[in-house]
Amino acid sequence: MSKFREIVDSPAGSKFILQGNAAFALGVLHAGYHAADGYPGTPSTEVIDKSLAQVQDKITVGWSVSEAVAVSVGLGHAIAGFDVVVTMKIPGVFQAGDAISSAAFFSGDAGAFVIYVASDYVPSSTQHVIDPRYFFSSICVPVLEPRNHQEMYEIPATAADISRKFRTPVVILVSGNLTHSEGLVELRQPRIIQPRALPKSLDEWMCLPHIARKNYNTVVQERIPQIAAWGEESNLVNITDGDEDWGIITCGINDIIVREAMQLIGKKPGILSLGKTNPIPKKIIRKFWGSISGKVFVIEDGYRYLWEKIKFMGLDVIGKEETSTITDWTPDKILEFLGEHLKELNFKPVKPVVNIKPVERPPSICPGCPYRSVGLTIKKLKRKKKIYASFGDIGCSTLLHFYDALDTVLCMGASDTMRQGFVLSRPDMAGKVVSIIGDSTECHSGLDATRNSVFRNVPGVKIVLDNRITAMTGGQPAPSSEYNLAGDTHNFNMRKAIEAEGCRTIVVDGYNLKQVETELKLALKLAGEGIFSVLIVEGACINEVPKNKTTLKLEFDYDICANCGLCNVCPGIELDECNKPSFTVFCTDCGSNEQICKQVCNKEGAITPITDPVKLPRQERPVMPDIRVREHTQIERSSLPESIRVAVRGIGGQGNLFFGKVLSELALRTPYSNCNIVKGDTHGMAQLGGPVISVFCCGDVYSPVLAPNSVDILVAMEINEVLRQGFLDLIKPNGTLIFNDFAALPVNSKKEDYPDFRKIRESLSDYNIIVADFYKAARDLGDIKGITANVVAIGLLSTVYPCSSISEDVWIEAIDAISPEEMSKAANLSAFMKGRSGL
Repeated sequence: MSKFREIVDSPAGSKFILQGNAAFALGVLHAGYHAADGYPGTPSTEVIDKSLAQVQDKITVGWSVSEAVAVSVGLGHAIAGFDVVVTMKIPGVFQAGDAISSAAFFSGDAGAFVIYVASDYVPSSTQHVIDPRYFFSSICVPVLEPRNHQEMYEIPATAADISRKFRTPVVILVSGNLTHSEGLVELRQPRIIQPRALPKSLDEWMCLPHIARKNYNTVVQERIPQIAAWGEESNLVNITDGDEDWGIITCGINDIIVREAMQLIGKKPGILSLGKTNPIPKKIIRKFWGSISGKVFVIEDGYRYLWEKIKFMGLDVIGKEETSTITDWTPDKILEFLGEHLKELNFKPVKPVVNIKPVERPPSICPGCPYRSVGLTIKKLKRKKKIYASFGDIGCSTLLHFYDALDTVLCMGASDTMRQGFVLSRPDMAGKVVSIIGDSTECHSGLDATRNSVFRNVPGVKIVLDNRITAMTGGQPAPSSEYNLAGDTHNFNMRKAIEAEGCRTIVVDGYNLKQVETELKLALKLAGEGIFSVLIVEGACINEVPKNKTTLKLEFDYDICANCGLCNVCPGIELDECNKPSFTVFCTDCGSNEQICKQVCNKEGAITPITDPVKLPRQERPVMPDIRVREHTQIERSSLPESIRVAVRGIGGQGNLFFGKVLSELALRTPYSNCNIVKGDTHGMAQLGGPVISVFCCGDVYSPVLAPNSVDILVAMEINEVLRQGFLDLIKPNGTLIFNDFAALPVNSKKEDYPDFRKIRESLSDYNIIVADFYKAARDLGDIKGITANVVAIGLLSTVYPCSSISEDVWIEAIDAISPEEMSKAANLSAFMKGRSGL
């Protein structure tokens, strides 16, 4: 896997395995765009964060404080004559709805204006699953839905051409399953687009009522019909002939998911695939519908937008029922849906019967997170009836819900305004409720709420959790950060901005539990007396703290410890059957701040600094194994299986995504690079200590969403995670399961609730089972925190068929290529060889 900057100047014809967002970003550069703007939002963030931000010498790029601001910044770029893309997730569309809908009816001669919207119909890290195509259709903007990774790369050029030619904003609506999966992309010749000349005046961007009416009429009567006519001839609309009497109309990512499903059952229906869904290509739809003698089905994400459009044409097609809750399709859902209408389809996958329930594993704030002190304090005060409710917001702070410290979430910036409405109706509760918001969300739209509380004289307590970054989406700079995306300092100061609103403002240390509780109690008391206070709780995001400050420096003195369980407040600690605590591999030492577990312990000395130097964990410098990375021999396609599919489950923090990176780099060095290579991962909230899945497939494959009975090897990096719904269903009847002999008990869970591994193995006795302790193997190599346990697992994986069909030297070459520097190369290759040797 090459870094983004390294592939930008690669020649046409080069092939890379790229994440969907990265493929799109590369396409933006190669299509000649001049600017990019946006607001971080999973699953759209990496277009800017991991990609365009790395090449700021080639494109003007930055994060704005909100989606609405970003859209307006983008329109300014376009008016200046520059091609621009603005990125966001679906909720951002509605936050920016005023700006988007007003801009939709401008028709001035400008640079391309493209809005990139990533959906999350599962959802994995979004508060709703609303289909925005109805909104886009109502404001008459063309909507493109890329269908695979190659099209993700190519569609920026198409969108820019449409925007300039028809003088319209263009929406690119992308499935989160495509943005966050990776696939094979072949580069095209880049182009250079010159900025348009400045207009003589900006009158065409005025929207007084009489002008707005004229603009609307022009768009409806002229622009949309012209775009519709163009779409009938576009390569974004394709028909695949079939040999069945029934057919499928689909769009976006469902093109490859449908093909994955059809491959599984050996059926070849006619398929009409749409990469453009507004306006729909009516002539081609009629032509395809007329060519099918039997039933025609509509497969689409979201609600029933496409089905409704086609039904309105008077064509009889079958789509989801009105009350269907399917918002994203998988191959098995498609086959089940088709089977309800086609008697000849009788797909019944072999599913392992394991009547054991997994322990619930809600996503958690990270070990060592400075927010934990607030969560524990609010939970304590709620238990004592000092706090009735906590109004929450979007971001990492949302995860305090699992500490019983946050009760509601609506949308960005709404926490304190909800609190205000509650207090306005119940003034006597002003000192019984609080609101919680993160620093980046406060800068996004939370400051409006702060101002509103001061303006309307609403007493109460607002807590701003300031970790100085946009943490939930991966650590992007916010106005509360010291630097912006360009690396420049700026003059915005969040504390001063809040103080300037006119409220009582107190700053506390997130790692000082006593101070947090004292100041919160005082603020609640003052709220009852009519005062509005904002508590800013400071502490750096633990993922931004230098690694040398996150090494465990504590130990338990079991002669003093009462086994009371009070310290079980963090994934960095777990209790055994007798409530005896121990530190886990996830402990971060609270970033070398005063450790929260030590502060909650009521037995002085039970948790104590390690004083014996011999006991202090030491990360030994890895030694490069005696192997040489060499050019491997030519691999013949005939020597490889038709396909390889692997799925890995674990929990956030175990390095599960690295599996896919290695496997993708591996496949790229084989004849599979002439077929297809696809990788899919869980991103966002699920990674923060929650369940994570990573899938990989290469060869005669289509989709990152895999079908039941299609996977050769399942890997469980944590025992309990093998039981997650649908995971075992993926394995082939003769498949292999690899278990890491490792159990991580979720916070506040009991050991007796954890599933019995022996019973799991007995239930899966019909499959090939391999068990190994990858953490122990990593520690044997001097890796004290087991960081390379995942690479040890990869070493073992490389010895299991069909992965073993690829020779050792190709594996070594792949691992060497994605290891960034000599120390990591040595550590990863040592761990890999440890796994290959049988541990």
